[in-house]
Amino acid sequence: MIKIKLHNTLAREKQTFVPLDENNVRLYLCGPTVYDRAHLGNARNVIMFDILYRLLIKAYGKNSITYVRNFTDIDDKINNRSLETGRPIKDITSETIQWYMDDMAALGNLEPDLMPRATDFIPQMINYIERLIEEGFAYAEEGHVLFSVSKYKNYGRLSGRSIEDMIAGARVEVASYKRDPMDFVLWKPSEKNLPGWNSPWGRGRPGWHIECSAMAHDLLGANFDIHGGGNDLQFPHHENEIAQSCCAYPESEFARYWLHNEMLQVDGKKMSKSLGNFFTVRDLLDRGYSGEVIRFVFLSTHYSKPMDWNNSKALEAENILRKWRELIKNNSEKISLSEEVIKTLSDDLNTAGVITLLHNYANNGEIGKLKGAANFLGILTEEMGDWCEFYDMGFLEKLFMDFRKLAIENKNFENVDELRSKLTTAGVDVQIGKSNVVLVPNASFDLKKVDEIISFYGLNKV
Repeated sequence: MIKIKLHNTLAREKQTFVPLDENNVRLYLCGPTVYDRAHLGNARNVIMFDILYRLLIKAYGKNSITYVRNFTDIDDKINNRSLETGRPIKDITSETIQWYMDDMAALGNLEPDLMPRATDFIPQMINYIERLIEEGFAYAEEGHVLFSVSKYKNYGRLSGRSIEDMIAGARVEVASYKRDPMDFVLWKPSEKNLPGWNSPWGRGRPGWHIECSAMAHDLLGANFDIHGGGNDLQFPHHENEIAQSCCAYPESEFARYWLHNEMLQVDGKKMSKSLGNFFTVRDLLDRGYSGEVIRFVFLSTHYSKPMDWNNSKALEAENILRKWRELIKNNSEKISLSEEVIKTLSDDLNTAGVITLLHNYANNGEIGKLKGAANFLGILTEEMGDWCEFYDMGFLEKLFMDFRKLAIENKNFENVDELRSKLTTAGVDVQIGKSNVVLVPNASFDLKKVDEIISFYGLNKV
């Protein structure tokens, strides 16, 4: 059996993963609020959980895993977008969900087993809230229902902060219907122009935090194995999920392992619209960055460390992937997944360590191992390779060798240097061996410029 170790935020240490039931391993990832395109940072926890999903399938079998990632399709941001644009909320959420799924698929992520929408679970949320009121952990006031934080003695266990620290560091809403500033909304009233559902407390809609607890409980049970997201969700979202879940079902512990990824930066700075360095996944795809290149950059940094996206990293990733795809293009060596790959990945999803192994396999000519490890990470697959069209360089390689032979005989390398310069400008690396030359397209490859070279020398591509 594969021994997987994960850094459990709740325990603040790396622990050996032991599922509640090896035949029913369950994981939940907080998904997006669907009012706009997914930004680049949103993709990081999806890729993290995608790698975890693949590893769990390898360890326990596909039929033993249930991976849930939700869509929050009821939220004030969605309501505001509808009011701003005049578009129906359902149109906005349906369109945005499809955008999200398309963008995550473009990055090579497998689809989760279940992708619930919050609006399909309103009755479960109402039942959940009623249970919290009955147990004395929630109260109704002015059409709102709030969770009483002071009633849950373990509040702050996940984030490791006291309530005083959390009040000081958070934007806590002070409202007349709150008994305590830290109490958070489970249900709130809806005006006529906003979505709403009938409830014991009047027409209204759920608060954000109750959504995930209700969906996770309904789909995975009161206890399940792994929950995760970005570390910005530790407080208040995940902290509140734990509180309301453990109070509604005191015999449960909700999720046993918590995984949180670090944040993404762009050119060394926090991604921000005000700084002009805010990108959606679609922005990068439309600018010509392939999903495979974006995925490679993400995998090159461990999920627990801050990751910096910049153009130089993307170009380096593209160069590496082009060279690796050139290696595997005509190689018939059988794909093999090395045990050291699984061992490395099982150490807290060490994707950066596996990337190092890929470099070793490529340098040592172990193409079967290269393909096996890369495919397990979701790269160098046929599906991800559309961006990397190969160009037959045979006629240019022959021209270069002819020029070089004449240059050696005449001791005049002017024509060789000119051709090399043109190829370099066209984004082609010139690798000269003792008896041959190999031309390899790099990240700056420009097909139009290569065609201009061919025309300049009067070559026939056929």
